[in-house]
Amino acid sequence: MSEQHIVSNKKLTCIWLILLVLTTLTVAITRVDLGGYKVFGALTIACVKAGLVIAVFMHMKYEGKLLRWLLFLALVTLAIFIGLTFFDVLYR
Repeated sequence: MSEQHIVSNKKLTCIWLILLVLTTLTVAITRVDLGGYKVFGALTIACVKAGLVIAVFMHMKYEGKLLRWLLFLALVTLAIFIGLTFFDVLYR
């Protein structure tokens, strides 16, 4: 049996505002000279934003453990492939 989860407009608006602040922070990071840490900072903020969108707007927070673990496995696999791509480009 499927249960419906209703998320309040106040919570959705709050998450949306947090996403806007994080987007502004991402743009601000590009203006600061951080060297190689600029990419790391931008990717960290992007991961936090993606986590918020997946958890709240896609309602993954309310799903069962199996579906959450499958999503985690898919994201780890994606991260491994992206990491291997960077490794390949680094040693060309």
